[in-house]
Parts: sequence; structure tokens; C-alpha cells
Amino acid sequence: MELAAMKTRIEKAPRRLPGIKLAALALGSSLVLAGCAGNPPTEQYAVTQSAVNAAISAGGTEFAAVEMKSAQDKLKEAELAMHDKEYEKARRLAEQAEWDARLAERKAQAAKAEQALQDARQGVQELREEGMRNAQ
Repeated sequence: MELAAMKTRIEKAPRRLPGIKLAALALGSSLVLAGCAGNPPTEQYAVTQSAVNAAISAGGTEFAAVEMKSAQDKLKEAELAMHDKEYEKARRLAEQAEWDARLAERKAQAAKAEQALQDARQGVQELREEGMRNAQ
């Protein structure tokens, strides 16, 4: 009997809760976004620095000079933006620099693989020629 009474009270209660939930969600989201804008993107900067170092190690300066220069320039701009406390700009530049560095690394890897393939083909060709000379 008590359960039936509770059900009728709950069913008759006014439906103001969704509006309150929506307002709380909007307020919470804006606070989270405001909080993100005020924090320096140190983690992204570290990831980007690591990507630039990996690209340099892979030979990006030799095989993908344009992408490497772009990555390094954007990383420097991100550092300046962080110094000026323009954290959103710094985050965006650091992300762009990371992708430029990753592209440079992949291009360098592809160029090295292409060179290795050319060297292997040249070796096979030399072996064929040597085999033909020995056969005569």
C-alpha cells in the first residue's frame, strides 16, 4: 500500500528537473572549457617535441626538409604563444607541428625504403651481369 502511495506522489510531481539538468550541464561544460583554456598545453608540447625528435632521427631534415622546417617553426611559435599565455593558440600550433613532424618522419622512412629497394635492384642487376659473364 505504501508503494502505491509513493508512486502517485512521484507521478504527480512537477517536471522541472530536465530544465535544471540542462542548465547544470551547460554551466558545467562552460566551466570545463574555461578551465581548459587557462591551462598550458604542456602535455601536447611534450608529445610534439618527441615527434619532432623522432622525425629528425628518421632523417626528416634530409628527406622531408619542408615538413621538418614547418614542424620546427610551428613548435617555436607554440612555445612563444605559451610564453604569452595564449594557450589555445599554443595547443593548436603544437598539434599542427606534431602532424608535420609525423609526416616528415613517414616521408623519410619511405625515402629510405625506396633507396633500399633501388640498392637491392642494383645488386640483383650486377649479379645477373656477373652470372652472364661467367656463363660465357
